[in-house]
Amino acid sequence: MKTCFLFPGQGAQYPGMGRDLWESSPKVKDLFGLASKVTGMDLERLLFQGSEEELKSTDNTQVAVTLVNAAASLVLQDRGVEPEGLAGFSLGEYTALYEAGIISVEDLFPIVRKRGQLMEQAARGLDSSAGPAGMAAVIGLSSAEAKEVLRTLGEGREPPAVFLANLSSPVQVVLSGTAEGLEAAEKAFKEAGAKRFIRLKVSAPFHSPLLEEARLGLGEFLEKIPFSEPQKPVYANVTGKRIASAAEARQLCLRQVVSTVLWMEEETSLLADGFKRAVEAGPGTVLTGLWKACCKEVPCLSAGKLAEIDTLVSS
Repeated sequence: MKTCFLFPGQGAQYPGMGRDLWESSPKVKDLFGLASKVTGMDLERLLFQGSEEELKSTDNTQVAVTLVNAAASLVLQDRGVEPEGLAGFSLGEYTALYEAGIISVEDLFPIVRKRGQLMEQAARGLDSSAGPAGMAAVIGLSSAEAKEVLRTLGEGREPPAVFLANLSSPVQVVLSGTAEGLEAAEKAFKEAGAKRFIRLKVSAPFHSPLLEEARLGLGEFLEKIPFSEPQKPVYANVTGKRIASAAEARQLCLRQVVSTVLWMEEETSLLADGFKRAVEAGPGTVLTGLWKACCKEVPCLSAGKLAEIDTLVSS
């Protein structure tokens, strides 16, 4: 069965994630050791003893989620489940790039560590007396309806700083903005008929022009990182299409910082390329839910915990 692995991003984290994978696999233990060495972080402590608040900090989250994504993929492949295509949501795209052979495992963790630090720094510069910059999911409106609400908000004399960050499903979008921007957006979207407006467990306004400073810093850092040609099909958030080359992958990493995630287009591309099963390799079940909302004819299975992987392998 032609299978694609989907890797979740920031917001999927929770204390204790990955412990069952770590306990079950010497290879996962080695992966934790490598990731801790190249980042200078004690990742066993962070994942298994860290608080929810500590994990929420962007400079910690990005390494932690990436590590559990890679660990889940490692256990799946050790048990005979091989991906023929790869995609990741936001941060998760970096695990997809690694699994496609574009970046090495030794570079994967320093990249996401630096990316998280740059984003955290840029985000804290946007904080105000109203609160921190961040993100919110809007449920119950289409992308077209959401764009119209944002257009209306932008017609004021001083339009609030809020942007469309993710096109997640036919009835869900995600916004990024300053505290003031999200406050104005919550009122406007509820008036427009949104069923729910949910603040997300993230500490930065990802995928918006508000993080231009982080994009510039990441560009300087990636100049030192080798990118190789993809060895497996891998799909991009920025375009929703398959990445054609190492050079394109490098440029898309930078554009992704400040651009909308076109997740529905990515799912459509995977279906058009003949994938018959999706596997969410990493913490949580967010991508499984989004997939089911858009692609009911092809199953998506959660595989971030050992029990889920055991069930998948035995089915």
